[in-house]
Amino acid sequence: MKKLYTILGMLLVLTLFLTPLVLAAEGEAPAAPAEPPKIDTGDTTFVLLSAALVMLMTPALALFYGGMVRTKNVLSIIMQSFICLGVISLQWVLWGYSLAFGPDINHLIGGLDWLGLNGVGADPNPDYSATIPQLAFMIFQGVFAIITPAIISGSVAGRVKFPAYIAFVVLWATLVYDPVAHWVWGVGGWLREYGVLDFAGGTVVHIISGVSGLVFALMIGKRKGYGTEVMAPHHLPMTVLGAALLWFGWFGFNAGSALGANGIASVAFVTTHVAAAAATVSWVLAEWLYHGKPTILGAASGCIAGLVAITPAAGFVTIMSAIIMGLVGGIICFFAVAVAKHKLGYDDSLDAFGVHGVGGTWGAIATGLFASTAVNPAGADGFFYGNAAQVLKQLVGVGTSWVFAAVMTFVIIKAIGLVMQIKADEEQQVQGMDVTEHGERGYAYQDLMTGSPIGLPVNSIVTNEVTVNKTTLA
Repeated sequence: MKKLYTILGMLLVLTLFLTPLVLAAEGEAPAAPAEPPKIDTGDTTFVLLSAALVMLMTPALALFYGGMVRTKNVLSIIMQSFICLGVISLQWVLWGYSLAFGPDINHLIGGLDWLGLNGVGADPNPDYSATIPQLAFMIFQGVFAIITPAIISGSVAGRVKFPAYIAFVVLWATLVYDPVAHWVWGVGGWLREYGVLDFAGGTVVHIISGVSGLVFALMIGKRKGYGTEVMAPHHLPMTVLGAALLWFGWFGFNAGSALGANGIASVAFVTTHVAAAAATVSWVLAEWLYHGKPTILGAASGCIAGLVAITPAAGFVTIMSAIIMGLVGGIICFFAVAVAKHKLGYDDSLDAFGVHGVGGTWGAIATGLFASTAVNPAGADGFFYGNAAQVLKQLVGVGTSWVFAAVMTFVIIKAIGLVMQIKADEEQQVQGMDVTEHGERGYAYQDLMTGSPIGLPVNSIVTNEVTVNKTTLA
């Protein structure tokens, strides 16, 4: 089955070559409404609350990842999510929003008209939503931009130096996230014009972050001891709390993408929940049958897989279709994580690719199968509703996202490597990224937990930790 994933990936990449610049003949921009757009207080409240829920997802991701790493790296991985709240918020306000949603330039990128939110205020922009202030739309999209590079940190946990990580997320958000967001969601973006459906970020968030995480992990290599030492999660209750908060926040992620308190938001809310529930069950059952025991880590991972899978389809499919997408997504992601990764030998530390890259790919393709205009007239019918062409459109979107994310991530990592060290050396990995990068520890009695005597200076920790037996969770 793991070969199926490899073949699928190759097929998706090949679809790039089926993507001529078919959008040269662009349609005219929508005509201005007869009367000025009017702000709806209900829609505005709903979108702002949804933005707050999505903002919560980044600290939730920090907890989800934090519980899965070893004790000595817990603060490092939490920091890699939390810092995005600061760094990417500023990037988004200063230039990211303009690049993603500003006036279109050749179907590829937004212009610089809105640098520093120049001209973006309390009035609606009817191109994106006529019932909420453009500032509300901006901040809602901004919290998507924040969490997306944070997802990548899961692939390279335990071995990336913090300065290099900061450089990476800023460059990646600017050169990868912002262009793809414009292609898919921006007025005039070529994938939007081509007809690719992505309700809340299957391609824009999950595919590009998962694929970029895989490329990043392959380029910097494995963690010291990977495959020979036990690297079990140190705090599963933390991970489950993070997963629960992600599930909660995802209602804002998907339902909020309706940009109003309306029927489509209700559809997206329910499809989000049932897909997560279905994937939780299917992952646990697959794990139970394959390994002989159901685990709470599997349940937590399964719910995230279902949430990822439904994201591009949330406002386009029926409830029963969402259940099917979740059931299949849980099984596919389980085998990507539990079988394919080990067979292929790559070190995707916390399975960002196996869940987000693979799950997002399945969700985007499945949108082309199950989408229905009976659910959302603004979408399109999929394969099962008589429109096989939509599957091809989704494959073009998937293939383009895969290739662009992979190539640009490769270029970014190479460029950063010319000016600074990216991967922590072996001694730093033994000590742990918390101490070597941040000078702090996650737990007051961490020395006792890791087998290192309390009170030793940092430089002496290496000798002690090297002698710890292979079953330590440090």
